[in-house]
Amino acid sequence: MSAVVVSRNRVEQLRRCLESLEKSEGRDTVQVIVVDNGSTDGSAQLEDDFPRDQFVRLPKNFGLTKALNLGWRAAEADYVLFLHDDTELEPNAISRLASVLDSTAGAAAVAPLLVDAEGEPAPQLGHLPPDGTYEPAECPSSEPFAVSYSRGAALMVRAFVIKSVRQIDERYGQFGSDAELAAHIRRGGKKILLVPEARVRHQGGSDSGTLRRADFLLGRAAFIGKHQGFGAGLNARLATILGPLLSFRLGELRYTLAGQKIDGTHE
Repeated sequence: MSAVVVSRNRVEQLRRCLESLEKSEGRDTVQVIVVDNGSTDGSAQLEDDFPRDQFVRLPKNFGLTKALNLGWRAAEADYVLFLHDDTELEPNAISRLASVLDSTAGAAAVAPLLVDAEGEPAPQLGHLPPDGTYEPAECPSSEPFAVSYSRGAALMVRAFVIKSVRQIDERYGQFGSDAELAAHIRRGGKKILLVPEARVRHQGGSDSGTLRRADFLLGRAAFIGKHQGFGAGLNARLATILGPLLSFRLGELRYTLAGQKIDGTHE
């Protein structure tokens, strides 16, 4: 199994994430790949503290989606566990997720239960097309169950699922890659299973920054255009301009007009 952790300027969260991976059951069989998105906060020093991990250092912030693609391409296993740097895994999380994939041919991906610092379910389940909101999972039992879209803070995917589309669509910047994976899995008639017995603590954070909000709106428009057709996509793209304009969010409008994503590239 390969674990891909994407990080940028969150050295302490990354340290805790990697420490939790070190304590995972079957650690010797897990390939850990850290993709550092141009951090300037001393994250590079962690390479000495985690010599078994493979670090891929990028010269600048290329956005989450490009970093995920670089990470999974370096993965050597049939299963790839995508992780954000603000997650901490319980010791049995990886083995439990892999076991469910092993025994469920109809599942293309599995997600752990995301919990907060108090151990309560954290925001996790979203909607398609993505609207930027997530709800905590309600687990009817300890058995795995199907979900439409689980956020990508922690998600284990069969490697062939990504290989079948060559890469996660890089029109998405910071937001949209997990929704794209969910849509691709559903289109292929496969399932995403949430596994309550596998638990991962997720710190989460604010997505309220001007550029981050613009990146989300552009990602949503790209998703709608791809999956609902040109007309729907055009309306969504217009909404990325009219919404900020009518709400006087002029900084956000500047980015959406230019089509600028969080990595600095443009549509």
